[in-house]
Amino acid sequence: MLIYGGPYGDNDSIVVCAGTGNKLSTLSDLEQQYRTLRKYYENCEVVMGNLEITSIDRSRDLTFLRSIREVTGYVLVALNQFDYLPLENLRIIRGTELYEDRYSLAIFLNYRRDGNFGLRQLGLRNLTACYELMDASVLNLMHRMDYCISSNSVIFLYSAEILSGGVYVDQNKFLCHADTIHWQDIVKNPRLHPVVVPTNSSVTCQKCHRSCNGRCWGPKEDQCQSLTKTVCAEQCDGRCFGPYVSDCCHRECAGGCYGPKDTDCFACTNFNDSGACVTQCPQPFVYNPTTFQLEHNPAAKYTYGAFCVKKCPHNFVVDHSSCVRACPSNKMEVEENRVKMCIPCTDICPKACDGIGTASLQAAQTVDSNNIDKFVNCTKINGNLVFLITGIKGDVYHNIEALDPEKLNVFRTVREITGYLNIQSWPDNMTDLNVFSNLATIGGRALYSGISLLVLKQQGISSLQLQSLREISAGNVHIAENSQLCYYNTVNWTKLFRAVNQKVLIRNNRSPSECSRERLVCDPLCSDAGCWGPGPDQCLSCRYFSRGRTCVDSCNLYEGDIREYANGSVCVECDAQCERADDDSLTCHGPVYWAKTPRLHWLDGQVL
Repeated sequence: MLIYGGPYGDNDSIVVCAGTGNKLSTLSDLEQQYRTLRKYYENCEVVMGNLEITSIDRSRDLTFLRSIREVTGYVLVALNQFDYLPLENLRIIRGTELYEDRYSLAIFLNYRRDGNFGLRQLGLRNLTACYELMDASVLNLMHRMDYCISSNSVIFLYSAEILSGGVYVDQNKFLCHADTIHWQDIVKNPRLHPVVVPTNSSVTCQKCHRSCNGRCWGPKEDQCQSLTKTVCAEQCDGRCFGPYVSDCCHRECAGGCYGPKDTDCFACTNFNDSGACVTQCPQPFVYNPTTFQLEHNPAAKYTYGAFCVKKCPHNFVVDHSSCVRACPSNKMEVEENRVKMCIPCTDICPKACDGIGTASLQAAQTVDSNNIDKFVNCTKINGNLVFLITGIKGDVYHNIEALDPEKLNVFRTVREITGYLNIQSWPDNMTDLNVFSNLATIGGRALYSGISLLVLKQQGISSLQLQSLREISAGNVHIAENSQLCYYNTVNWTKLFRAVNQKVLIRNNRSPSECSRERLVCDPLCSDAGCWGPGPDQCLSCRYFSRGRTCVDSCNLYEGDIREYANGSVCVECDAQCERADDDSLTCHGPVYWAKTPRLHWLDGQVL
């Protein structure tokens, strides 16, 4: 998704992508793990969430990570075998979410136990950005800071900043130079957040170049750490671009700057408003001191992560002046003029429940026997639903019993999941996902490796039976290695999508030819749009007419105990006050009882 108004001016655009919350769990197919990582972050500049790079082998091309400049959550690099982490352009880790509630940067166990493969260098080196020389004032900066010359440009050096959370870099057998880094210059509050970086034990590491003063990301001259905080004049509020009082960055800058103004920042501490770093985005109302009234602000913008935007992404909700993933408990989500927004509930709100990994279920990794009762009567899941083998079969290590399949019926009331639906385990005696028969929307506001609907390696499922599903707002669909699954190939998935970059990965399920031979095909009353399973109630749309959720060949216009009228292709019951016609005439023409005479009841000349 593109947000217009980048950090260097109004004409720039920033590519924003959603982060993940998988921690150390990965797809069982490591080839797919890499492909998902690449598709998800190629050309991405701002990760709205966590950047998790796990279980990638040594031969993979990771240069696509060089486009990433900002991560709002944490950065996790673990269980990999590659030797270099190419995050040279990462400027800021905000730490709005912390790994294990402590770290915004966690790098560990990146080596192969039985070989010489593993992480050797962090690509978080002193980053560089080029700005063309505009006037002599820029040249005056050159004597105050590190720089290099390239063509007609000065390249200023800056370093990344961690706004919240600590650093954990440990158990990387071959990693060099991490212990030479002055992490206190990177972490905003090192006294509040732990920095765990043991002394390097590898005997193969080279020393820092002599010009680096013992602090570097690698042995070359251009891999020195550039300091922008601990070397500043004491009058500076934060970062600086030189040692003098006049070299202080604006207080809204993060990661450094190339001048004193709020438009000279490399990144913003709070919000980026079309290139200017600000404390808050332009509010929807401003005070007029002449009229003593609040007036609408035509320049108002919404807050979306650390950016000020003119409109929220389509799969987010507007709450006052912010783009949010879910409405607070005292508000409900409505859609007006194709914009989803939060409004106060007039009475009791529809029941919204926390999803797996969210709020009250923050520590949970799967639906299980210990937490399934929390989903009773829920109409909306704020977050994700995850089904893993430790939840379905039980987890002896954590003293969690196997889940009673009947308990899954609690999900029949669910109409919306704001995050993703992840099914990697399912009861053996359940051949479909019919407990989600009322699920209409999967929001994709949080994604699992770029996926909003995952059904993987379920050998007992023969049909999905998601007959109410009408929208997958964001994220990809991954349905693979379900050996008995039919009907999936009939669904036009793209009609459910709302974003142009959404994709479908369907492979290694039961072949359509086998399904046809066993007559596991759509009901004849279904249209060519496909179906979710057997029977006329599983159609995506009807060939002729629909009665409720079921497709029919005709409406009960002239026969049947309950007469109907046809509203387009929908059969609708006549009002109970209408007298049933016994001849070949219609009992009613519309939904209200005065739409047909004679009436059953009259009172004082007034129609009841």
